[in-house]
Parts: sequence; C-alpha cells; structure tokens
Amino acid sequence: MSSKRVVIFAGGELSPEYFNLLDEDDFIIGADQGALFLISHGYTPDIAVGDFDSVSPEALQDIESKSKKTITCDAVNKDLTDSEMALDIAMDQQPDSILLLGVTGTRIDHSLASIQMMTRALQRQINCYVMDTHNYITLTGSQAVINDLGYTYVSLLPLTPEVSGITLEGFQYPLTNATLKLGQSLGVSNKLVSSSGTVTIRSGLLLIIQSKD
Repeated sequence: MSSKRVVIFAGGELSPEYFNLLDEDDFIIGADQGALFLISHGYTPDIAVGDFDSVSPEALQDIESKSKKTITCDAVNKDLTDSEMALDIAMDQQPDSILLLGVTGTRIDHSLASIQMMTRALQRQINCYVMDTHNYITLTGSQAVINDLGYTYVSLLPLTPEVSGITLEGFQYPLTNATLKLGQSLGVSNKLVSSSGTVTIRSGLLLIIQSKD
C-alpha cells in the first residue's frame, strides 16, 4: 500500500510543535523513544521500531499496546541504528516523501549518520527531509525547489567530493554553473529573495540546509 508521506519520530530532540506538521493521511513511525513520545501525546504509531534499550520495560509494554505494530530487535547484535531501521520501513511504504524528526541532537555522530542516510532515499527517488527546531535539510542530485519556510538562511554543502553545474535562481547571491568542493564554505548563509528559489546541479549530491538561530 502506497502512502503519500511517511513521518518518522526518532529518539533525538523532539517538540510537541511537530504534531502541527502532521496530515491525516501520514504514515507515522516511532523509532525507540520516538514511539514513546508519540503515545505519551496521544498519537498512535502505525509502526514502532527499535531495540528500545532507552525505555523501561513498562514503557515498552505501553508502546506495544498502543502502536498498531511493534518491531523489536536485539540492542547488541544489530547493524542498523533505530533511525535507519525506521527509514528502511518507511521506504518499503513506497511514499512520495519521508520526513525525519528527532534524528538530530547532542550526538553529532547520530546527526551526521541521519543526514547521510538521506542518500538511500534519494537512490529510491524518494524525497527525504530532516527537520529540527533550527534546521530543515534536504538533498538533491538534480534540482530542488526551496520554499520559504521562515528560516533565515539557506546553505549549500556538497555531500560528494565535488558538486558541479550549480545554478541558483531566487537567491540573494546567485550562482551560475558553479562548482563546490567538499570543505569549501562558498555556499553557506545565502538567502531567498522571494517565496521560493530553485537549486539546479549537474553532478554530485548537494545538501540544502535552511537554518535559523
């Protein structure tokens, strides 16, 4: 069964404000503490997944009783993070897009891993987004329309050693057929000059990060 959008609540930084983002038709996955966050606010995950090593046995029972389906795994003998397991399940739903919430926080290793795993969704031609209180992140290998969501800045960071043929339309600092190499900061802190802008690239993978302080 195809779902238009899958929303994943993981165990990082989460806010009740995120519930305002949900649509009635969203397929909701709770990963580890993200599942507990959902049920504690009266939401029913379509799937709860994880090793659940960060919740109490009583909380796990609550998650299992209040989720439509629960998938558990061993906390030690596993190869994937809870977020990546959730992403695999999300991609199996064949959605148009996946929104990742609670995948960033104090653990920079988890944050970077979550951002990098967007490449897996892109390979399946699924739009994937990471959102937290200060950032909205997407990834493109071709073209992306960037809508003004109330963030101050739009930064472009290469995820591959080189991204070429970068052309920006609707930005304060336009680029035409430019190249960004890994480690360069040329694409940091640009701004939209209208309600939307377009980022087009010829080769490589480019992170597009809308951010605010």
